[in-house]
Amino acid sequence: MRVPDGDTIGGSALFAQQQSAWTRQSRYVSENSEFYQNIWDGRKPPTDLRDLPELPLSTKAQLRISQADRPPFGNYLAAPRAKATRLHRTSGTTGQAMNLAMSARDCEITEIVGGRSHRAAGLTPDHTVVHCLNYQMWMGGVTDHLTLERTGATVVPFGTGGTELLIRTILETGIDAISCTPSYPAVLERVLAERFPELRPSDLGLKLGLFGGEAGLDDQTLRDRIRETWGMEPRNANYGVSDVFSNFAAQCTQDTRLHFLAGDVLYPELIDPETEAPLPITAGQEGELVLTHLERDCQPLVRFRTGDIIAVDETQPCSCGRHGMRFRVVGRSDDMVIVRGLNLFPTMIAAVINEFSALSGDYRISLDQPPPHDYLPVHVELAKDQSPTDKLAENVEHAIKSKLGATAKVTILPATSFPKTEGKTRRVERTYT
Repeated sequence: MRVPDGDTIGGSALFAQQQSAWTRQSRYVSENSEFYQNIWDGRKPPTDLRDLPELPLSTKAQLRISQADRPPFGNYLAAPRAKATRLHRTSGTTGQAMNLAMSARDCEITEIVGGRSHRAAGLTPDHTVVHCLNYQMWMGGVTDHLTLERTGATVVPFGTGGTELLIRTILETGIDAISCTPSYPAVLERVLAERFPELRPSDLGLKLGLFGGEAGLDDQTLRDRIRETWGMEPRNANYGVSDVFSNFAAQCTQDTRLHFLAGDVLYPELIDPETEAPLPITAGQEGELVLTHLERDCQPLVRFRTGDIIAVDETQPCSCGRHGMRFRVVGRSDDMVIVRGLNLFPTMIAAVINEFSALSGDYRISLDQPPPHDYLPVHVELAKDQSPTDKLAENVEHAIKSKLGATAKVTILPATSFPKTEGKTRRVERTYT
Protein backbone atom coordinates (compact mmCIF):
# COMPACT_ATOMS: atom_id res chain seq x y z
CA MET A 1 0.00 0.00 0.00
CA ARG A 2 1.23 3.48 -0.81
CA VAL A 3 2.43 5.59 2.08
CA PRO A 4 3.19 9.34 1.99
CA ASP A 5 6.77 8.69 3.15
CA GLY A 6 7.44 5.89 0.66
CA ASP A 7 10.72 7.58 -0.31
CA THR A 8 12.22 6.78 3.09
CA ILE A 9 11.99 3.00 2.86
CA GLY A 10 14.46 0.83 0.99
CA GLY A 11 16.08 -2.57 0.74
CA SER A 12 13.98 -5.68 1.27
CA ALA A 13 11.07 -3.71 2.74
CA LEU A 14 10.77 -1.61 -0.41
CA PHE A 15 11.14 -4.59 -2.73
CA ALA A 16 8.40 -6.48 -0.89
CA GLN A 17 6.11 -3.51 -1.36
CA GLN A 18 7.07 -3.23 -5.04
CA GLN A 19 6.52 -6.95 -5.61
CA SER A 20 3.09 -6.83 -4.02
CA ALA A 21 2.11 -3.85 -6.17
CA TRP A 22 3.45 -5.53 -9.33
CA THR A 23 1.37 -8.64 -8.67
CA ARG A 24 -1.77 -6.51 -8.82
CA GLN A 25 -0.61 -4.20 -11.59
CA SER A 26 0.65 -6.92 -13.95
CA ARG A 27 -2.69 -8.71 -13.73
CA TYR A 28 -4.53 -5.43 -14.35
CA VAL A 29 -2.42 -4.56 -17.40
CA SER A 30 -2.71 -8.08 -18.84
CA GLU A 31 -6.49 -7.99 -18.57
CA ASN A 32 -7.19 -4.39 -19.59
CA SER A 33 -4.46 -2.96 -21.87
CA GLU A 34 -4.97 -3.96 -25.50
CA PHE A 35 -1.68 -2.20 -26.27
CA TYR A 36 0.37 -4.51 -24.05
CA GLN A 37 -1.66 -7.55 -24.99
CA ASN A 38 -0.52 -6.90 -28.57
CA ILE A 39 3.17 -6.20 -27.94
CA TRP A 40 3.48 -9.07 -25.45
CA ASP A 41 1.94 -11.34 -28.10
CA GLY A 42 0.37 -13.81 -25.71
CA ARG A 43 3.22 -13.81 -23.21
CA LYS A 44 2.36 -13.50 -19.55
CA PRO A 45 4.27 -10.90 -17.52
CA PRO A 46 6.77 -12.42 -15.09
CA THR A 47 5.67 -12.77 -11.50
CA ASP A 48 9.04 -11.57 -10.19
CA LEU A 49 9.87 -7.92 -10.87
CA ARG A 50 13.51 -8.81 -11.36
CA ASP A 51 12.50 -10.76 -14.46
CA LEU A 52 10.95 -7.74 -16.18
CA PRO A 53 13.64 -7.77 -18.93
CA GLU A 54 11.88 -10.86 -20.28
CA LEU A 55 9.23 -8.46 -21.61
CA PRO A 56 9.78 -6.23 -24.67
CA LEU A 57 10.38 -2.53 -24.20
CA SER A 58 7.68 0.00 -25.08
CA THR A 59 8.42 3.35 -26.70
CA LYS A 60 7.04 6.81 -27.26
CA ALA A 61 6.80 6.07 -30.99
CA GLN A 62 4.48 3.16 -30.25
CA LEU A 63 2.30 5.37 -28.03
CA ARG A 64 2.06 7.98 -30.79
CA ILE A 65 0.93 5.39 -33.30
CA SER A 66 -1.57 4.05 -30.77
CA GLN A 67 -3.14 7.47 -30.24
CA ALA A 68 -3.21 8.23 -33.96
CA ASP A 69 -5.01 4.92 -34.61
CA ARG A 70 -7.30 5.10 -31.59
CA PRO A 71 -7.80 8.78 -30.61
CA PRO A 72 -7.79 10.45 -28.23
CA PHE A 73 -6.07 8.18 -25.66
CA GLY A 74 -4.84 5.19 -27.66
CA ASN A 75 -5.43 1.52 -26.99
CA TYR A 76 -3.21 1.69 -23.92
CA LEU A 77 -6.11 3.28 -22.04
CA ALA A 78 -6.76 0.44 -19.61
CA ALA A 79 -9.73 1.93 -17.77
CA PRO A 80 -13.19 3.00 -18.96
CA ARG A 81 -13.06 6.56 -20.26
CA ALA A 82 -15.58 7.55 -17.61
CA LYS A 83 -12.91 6.83 -14.98
CA ALA A 84 -10.66 9.61 -16.32
CA THR A 85 -11.11 12.75 -14.22
CA ARG A 86 -8.40 14.87 -15.86
CA LEU A 87 -6.98 15.31 -19.35
CA HIS A 88 -3.48 16.66 -19.91
CA ARG A 89 -1.41 17.08 -23.02
CA THR A 90 2.36 16.80 -23.28
CA SER A 91 4.35 19.77 -24.51
CA GLY A 92 5.26 18.03 -27.77
CA THR A 93 8.89 19.14 -27.39
CA THR A 94 10.17 16.00 -29.07
CA GLY A 95 7.30 15.35 -31.48
CA GLN A 96 3.52 14.91 -31.57
CA ALA A 97 1.79 16.10 -28.40
CA MET A 98 0.19 13.26 -26.46
CA ASN A 99 -3.13 13.13 -24.60
CA LEU A 100 -2.80 11.95 -21.01
CA ALA A 101 -5.77 10.56 -19.09
CA MET A 102 -5.69 10.37 -15.31
CA SER A 103 -8.11 8.84 -12.83
CA ALA A 104 -8.71 10.38 -9.42
CA ARG A 105 -6.32 7.77 -7.96
CA ASP A 106 -3.70 8.53 -10.63
CA CYS A 107 -3.95 12.22 -9.71
CA GLU A 108 -3.59 11.53 -5.99
CA ILE A 109 -0.51 9.33 -6.42
CA THR A 110 1.05 11.89 -8.76
CA GLU A 111 0.52 14.63 -6.19
CA ILE A 112 1.96 12.55 -3.34
CA VAL A 113 5.10 11.68 -5.29
CA GLY A 114 5.57 15.22 -6.60
CA GLY A 115 5.07 16.58 -3.10
CA ARG A 116 7.96 14.40 -1.93
CA SER A 117 10.15 16.05 -4.55
CA HIS A 118 9.34 19.62 -3.58
CA ARG A 119 9.59 18.78 0.11
CA ALA A 120 12.98 17.17 -0.40
CA ALA A 121 14.16 20.32 -2.17
CA GLY A 122 13.31 22.42 0.86
CA LEU A 123 9.80 23.77 0.28
CA THR A 124 7.91 24.07 3.56
CA PRO A 125 4.61 25.47 4.89
CA ASP A 126 6.51 28.65 5.75
CA HIS A 127 7.09 29.45 2.07
CA THR A 128 4.96 31.33 -0.44
CA VAL A 129 5.87 29.96 -3.86
CA VAL A 130 4.87 31.32 -7.25
CA HIS A 131 4.43 28.65 -9.92
CA CYS A 132 5.53 29.87 -13.36
CA LEU A 133 4.94 26.93 -15.69
CA ASN A 134 2.31 26.59 -18.40
CA TYR A 135 -1.18 25.81 -17.06
CA GLN A 136 -2.69 25.24 -20.51
CA MET A 137 -3.13 21.44 -20.37
CA TRP A 138 0.58 20.77 -19.77
CA MET A 139 1.37 18.50 -16.81
CA GLY A 140 3.77 21.11 -15.44
CA GLY A 141 0.90 23.50 -14.78
CA VAL A 142 -2.01 22.41 -12.61
CA THR A 143 -0.50 19.03 -11.68
CA ASP A 144 2.78 20.51 -10.45
CA HIS A 145 0.77 23.24 -8.72
CA LEU A 146 -1.02 20.55 -6.72
CA THR A 147 2.26 18.79 -5.90
CA LEU A 148 3.56 22.11 -4.53
CA GLU A 149 0.45 22.36 -2.34
CA ARG A 150 1.24 18.92 -0.90
CA THR A 151 4.14 20.50 1.00
CA GLY A 152 1.80 22.86 2.83
CA ALA A 153 3.29 25.92 1.15
CA THR A 154 1.13 28.79 -0.06
CA VAL A 155 1.08 28.45 -3.86
CA VAL A 156 0.48 31.33 -6.27
CA PRO A 157 -0.83 30.02 -9.65
CA PHE A 158 0.82 32.48 -12.01
CA GLY A 159 1.68 30.47 -15.13
CA THR A 160 3.60 31.92 -18.08
CA GLY A 161 3.44 35.37 -19.66
CA GLY A 162 3.04 38.72 -17.92
CA THR A 163 6.56 38.86 -16.51
CA GLU A 164 6.19 42.51 -15.51
CA LEU A 165 3.06 41.65 -13.53
CA LEU A 166 4.92 38.75 -11.94
CA ILE A 167 7.65 41.06 -10.67
CA ARG A 168 5.06 43.38 -9.12
CA THR A 169 3.22 40.43 -7.58
CA ILE A 170 6.40 39.10 -5.98
CA LEU A 171 7.16 42.50 -4.49
CA GLU A 172 3.61 43.14 -3.29
CA THR A 173 2.77 39.76 -1.74
CA GLY A 174 6.03 38.66 -0.13
CA ILE A 175 6.62 35.67 -2.36
CA ASP A 176 9.93 34.07 -1.34
CA ALA A 177 10.15 31.01 -3.63
CA ILE A 178 9.68 30.43 -7.35
CA SER A 179 8.94 27.29 -9.37
CA CYS A 180 10.06 27.60 -13.01
CA THR A 181 12.55 26.43 -15.63
CA PRO A 182 16.27 27.15 -15.04
CA SER A 183 16.32 29.52 -18.03
CA TYR A 184 13.43 31.67 -16.77
CA PRO A 185 15.46 33.81 -14.32
CA ALA A 186 17.28 35.22 -17.37
CA VAL A 187 13.88 36.40 -18.70
CA LEU A 188 13.15 38.06 -15.37
CA GLU A 189 16.56 39.72 -15.38
CA ARG A 190 15.93 41.22 -18.81
CA VAL A 191 12.50 42.57 -17.84
CA LEU A 192 13.93 43.99 -14.61
CA ALA A 193 16.64 45.81 -16.56
CA GLU A 194 14.13 47.22 -19.06
CA ARG A 195 11.14 48.01 -16.83
CA PHE A 196 12.55 48.29 -13.30
CA PRO A 197 16.10 49.64 -13.72
CA GLU A 198 16.16 50.70 -10.06
CA LEU A 199 15.83 47.07 -8.91
CA ARG A 200 18.38 44.30 -8.79
CA PRO A 201 17.19 40.68 -8.99
CA SER A 202 18.12 40.19 -5.32
CA ASP A 203 15.73 43.01 -4.38
CA LEU A 204 12.78 40.74 -5.16
CA GLY A 205 13.46 38.75 -2.01
CA LEU A 206 13.35 35.28 -3.52
CA LYS A 207 15.15 32.77 -1.30
CA LEU A 208 14.40 29.41 -2.96
CA GLY A 209 14.33 28.48 -6.64
CA LEU A 210 12.63 25.19 -7.53
CA PHE A 211 13.73 24.38 -11.05
CA GLY A 212 12.75 21.73 -13.57
CA GLY A 213 11.72 21.09 -17.15
CA GLU A 214 15.19 21.70 -18.60
CA ALA A 215 18.69 20.37 -18.13
CA GLY A 216 21.60 22.47 -16.92
CA LEU A 217 21.29 22.81 -13.16
CA ASP A 218 23.91 20.13 -12.61
CA ASP A 219 26.45 22.73 -13.72
CA GLN A 220 27.95 24.38 -10.65
CA THR A 221 28.69 27.56 -12.59
CA LEU A 222 25.00 28.09 -13.32
CA ARG A 223 24.09 27.46 -9.69
CA ASP A 224 26.69 29.97 -8.53
CA ARG A 225 25.44 32.54 -11.03
CA ILE A 226 21.87 32.19 -9.73
CA ARG A 227 23.01 32.50 -6.11
CA GLU A 228 25.16 35.56 -6.80
CA THR A 229 22.56 37.33 -8.94
CA TRP A 230 19.38 36.50 -7.06
CA GLY A 231 20.45 35.66 -3.53
CA MET A 232 18.35 32.49 -3.67
CA GLU A 233 19.23 28.84 -3.33
CA PRO A 234 18.77 26.95 -6.63
CA ARG A 235 17.34 23.44 -6.26
CA ASN A 236 16.82 20.81 -8.93
CA ALA A 237 13.29 20.09 -7.72
CA ASN A 238 11.23 18.81 -10.60
CA TYR A 239 12.40 15.90 -12.73
CA GLY A 240 9.73 13.84 -14.42
CA VAL A 241 8.54 12.18 -17.61
CA SER A 242 5.08 13.42 -18.59
CA ASP A 243 3.77 10.04 -19.76
CA VAL A 244 4.85 8.48 -16.45
CA PHE A 245 4.79 11.04 -13.61
CA SER A 246 5.14 14.80 -13.83
CA ASN A 247 7.70 14.81 -11.01
CA PHE A 248 9.37 11.87 -9.30
CA ALA A 249 12.93 13.02 -8.55
CA ALA A 250 14.58 16.00 -6.93
CA GLN A 251 17.67 16.98 -5.01
CA CYS A 252 17.52 17.30 -1.25
CA THR A 253 18.91 20.13 0.83
CA GLN A 254 22.15 18.20 1.42
CA ASP A 255 22.95 16.73 -2.02
CA THR A 256 22.65 18.32 -5.45
CA ARG A 257 22.09 14.99 -7.21
CA LEU A 258 18.57 13.86 -8.04
CA HIS A 259 16.96 11.40 -5.62
CA PHE A 260 14.60 8.81 -7.11
CA LEU A 261 11.56 9.30 -4.86
CA ALA A 262 8.87 7.03 -6.32
CA GLY A 263 10.17 3.54 -5.63
CA ASP A 264 6.90 2.38 -4.08
CA VAL A 265 4.86 3.21 -7.22
CA LEU A 266 7.45 3.23 -10.02
CA TYR A 267 10.04 0.58 -10.88
CA PRO A 268 13.25 1.80 -12.60
CA GLU A 269 15.59 -0.09 -14.92
CA LEU A 270 18.65 0.89 -16.94
CA ILE A 271 19.42 -0.30 -20.45
CA ASP A 272 22.15 0.25 -22.99
CA PRO A 273 20.44 2.70 -25.41
CA GLU A 274 22.06 1.06 -28.44
CA THR A 275 21.74 -2.66 -27.68
CA GLU A 276 18.78 -2.45 -25.26
CA ALA A 277 20.64 -4.84 -22.96
CA PRO A 278 19.76 -4.51 -19.25
CA LEU A 279 22.32 -2.74 -17.06
CA PRO A 280 22.63 -3.00 -13.28
CA ILE A 281 21.61 0.00 -11.22
CA THR A 282 24.90 0.44 -9.44
CA ALA A 283 27.08 3.42 -8.58
CA GLY A 284 29.02 4.52 -11.64
CA GLN A 285 26.59 3.02 -14.17
CA GLU A 286 25.24 5.07 -17.09
CA GLY A 287 22.34 4.14 -19.34
CA GLU A 288 18.84 4.93 -20.54
CA LEU A 289 16.16 5.08 -17.87
CA VAL A 290 13.28 2.63 -18.33
CA LEU A 291 10.20 2.89 -16.10
CA THR A 292 7.26 0.67 -15.13
CA HIS A 293 4.13 1.85 -13.30
CA LEU A 294 3.37 -0.18 -10.20
CA GLU A 295 0.19 1.82 -9.59
CA ARG A 296 -1.74 3.28 -12.54
CA ASP A 297 -5.35 3.12 -13.70
CA CYS A 298 -5.76 4.96 -16.98
CA GLN A 299 -2.60 4.60 -19.08
CA PRO A 300 -0.27 2.16 -17.31
CA LEU A 301 3.18 1.79 -18.87
CA VAL A 302 5.48 -1.22 -18.60
CA ARG A 303 9.19 -1.09 -19.49
CA PHE A 304 8.75 2.36 -21.05
CA ARG A 305 11.85 3.86 -22.65
CA THR A 306 12.12 7.44 -21.39
CA GLY A 307 14.89 8.48 -23.78
CA ASP A 308 16.76 10.03 -20.84
CA ILE A 309 20.37 8.96 -20.34
CA ILE A 310 21.24 9.05 -16.66
CA ALA A 311 24.38 8.47 -14.62
CA VAL A 312 23.85 6.71 -11.29
CA ASP A 313 26.15 8.21 -8.67
CA GLU A 314 25.01 6.50 -5.48
CA THR A 315 22.63 3.75 -4.39
CA GLN A 316 23.19 3.92 -0.63
CA PRO A 317 20.77 5.96 1.53
CA CYS A 318 21.41 9.69 1.67
CA SER A 319 22.13 11.49 4.92
CA CYS A 320 18.70 13.11 4.47
CA GLY A 321 17.12 9.70 5.12
CA ARG A 322 15.92 9.00 1.58
CA HIS A 323 16.75 5.64 0.04
CA GLY A 324 16.26 6.07 -3.71
CA MET A 325 19.23 6.05 -6.08
CA ARG A 326 20.93 9.39 -6.64
CA PHE A 327 21.58 10.24 -10.26
CA ARG A 328 22.28 12.92 -12.87
CA VAL A 329 20.57 13.34 -16.23
CA VAL A 330 23.31 13.29 -18.87
CA GLY A 331 20.94 14.15 -21.70
CA ARG A 332 18.21 12.87 -23.96
CA SER A 333 19.02 10.20 -26.48
CA ASP A 334 17.29 12.27 -29.18
CA ASP A 335 19.43 15.30 -28.27
CA MET A 336 22.66 13.37 -28.54
CA VAL A 337 24.97 14.56 -31.32
CA ILE A 338 27.71 12.22 -32.52
CA VAL A 339 30.85 14.01 -33.73
CA ARG A 340 33.46 11.66 -35.15
CA GLY A 341 32.35 8.86 -32.85
CA LEU A 342 32.01 11.00 -29.72
CA ASN A 343 28.58 11.06 -28.05
CA LEU A 344 27.87 14.65 -27.00
CA PHE A 345 24.91 16.08 -25.10
CA PRO A 346 23.88 19.75 -24.72
CA THR A 347 24.62 19.67 -20.98
CA MET A 348 28.26 18.89 -21.76
CA ILE A 349 28.50 21.90 -24.05
CA ALA A 350 26.77 24.11 -21.49
CA ALA A 351 29.32 23.17 -18.82
CA VAL A 352 32.14 24.45 -21.04
CA ILE A 353 30.34 27.62 -22.15
CA ASN A 354 29.47 28.58 -18.59
CA GLU A 355 33.18 28.81 -17.76
CA PHE A 356 33.41 32.00 -19.86
CA SER A 357 32.21 35.08 -18.01
CA ALA A 358 32.02 37.02 -21.29
CA LEU A 359 29.17 34.73 -22.41
CA SER A 360 25.56 34.75 -21.22
CA GLY A 361 25.44 30.97 -20.99
CA ASP A 362 22.77 30.73 -23.70
CA TYR A 363 23.66 28.72 -26.78
CA ARG A 364 22.33 26.66 -29.68
CA ILE A 365 23.78 23.67 -31.49
CA SER A 366 22.68 24.33 -35.07
CA LEU A 367 22.75 21.31 -37.35
CA ASP A 368 21.98 22.06 -41.00
CA GLN A 369 23.20 18.72 -42.33
CA PRO A 370 22.33 15.14 -41.37
CA PRO A 371 24.94 12.97 -39.63
CA PRO A 372 27.73 11.98 -39.64
CA HIS A 373 29.14 15.21 -38.21
CA ASP A 374 32.83 16.14 -38.48
CA TYR A 375 32.47 19.10 -36.13
CA LEU A 376 30.00 20.70 -33.76
CA PRO A 377 28.47 24.02 -34.92
CA VAL A 378 27.79 26.08 -31.79
CA HIS A 379 26.28 29.57 -31.59
CA VAL A 380 26.91 31.33 -28.28
CA GLU A 381 25.67 34.63 -26.96
CA LEU A 382 27.65 37.41 -25.30
CA ALA A 383 26.76 38.48 -21.81
CA LYS A 384 25.23 41.92 -21.33
CA ASP A 385 27.70 44.81 -21.81
CA GLN A 386 30.38 42.46 -23.13
CA SER A 387 32.27 42.86 -26.39
CA PRO A 388 33.88 39.95 -28.21
CA THR A 389 37.65 39.70 -28.10
CA ASP A 390 39.60 38.55 -31.12
CA LYS A 391 40.29 35.22 -29.50
CA LEU A 392 36.96 34.49 -27.75
CA ALA A 393 35.54 32.09 -30.34
CA GLU A 394 38.90 30.40 -30.67
CA ASN A 395 39.19 30.02 -26.90
CA VAL A 396 35.74 28.44 -26.64
CA GLU A 397 36.60 26.05 -29.47
CA HIS A 398 39.83 25.12 -27.72
CA ALA A 399 38.00 24.49 -24.42
CA ILE A 400 35.44 22.23 -26.11
CA LYS A 401 38.24 20.33 -27.82
CA SER A 402 40.36 19.92 -24.70
CA LYS A 403 37.50 18.99 -22.36
CA LEU A 404 35.23 17.01 -24.68
CA GLY A 405 37.58 15.90 -27.44
CA ALA A 406 35.35 17.28 -30.21
CA THR A 407 36.11 19.86 -32.86
CA ALA A 408 33.72 22.79 -32.72
CA LYS A 409 33.07 25.84 -34.88
CA VAL A 410 31.89 28.59 -32.57
CA THR A 411 29.96 31.66 -33.68
CA ILE A 412 29.73 34.58 -31.24
CA LEU A 413 26.41 36.44 -31.28
CA PRO A 414 25.52 39.78 -29.63
CA ALA A 415 23.85 39.82 -26.23
CA THR A 416 20.09 39.04 -26.24
CA SER A 417 20.29 37.43 -29.70
CA PHE A 418 18.37 34.34 -28.61
CA PRO A 419 14.69 34.68 -27.73
CA LYS A 420 14.09 34.13 -24.03
CA THR A 421 11.36 31.57 -23.50
CA GLU A 422 9.21 30.98 -20.45
CA GLY A 423 8.84 27.35 -21.45
CA LYS A 424 11.42 24.74 -22.37
CA THR A 425 14.42 25.91 -24.35
CA ARG A 426 15.41 23.68 -27.27
CA ARG A 427 19.22 23.62 -27.47
CA VAL A 428 19.70 21.37 -30.50
CA GLU A 429 18.23 22.78 -33.71
CA ARG A 430 18.04 20.48 -36.72
CA THR A 431 17.15 22.43 -39.86
CA TYR A 432 17.82 19.70 -42.42
CA THR A 433 15.10 17.45 -43.82
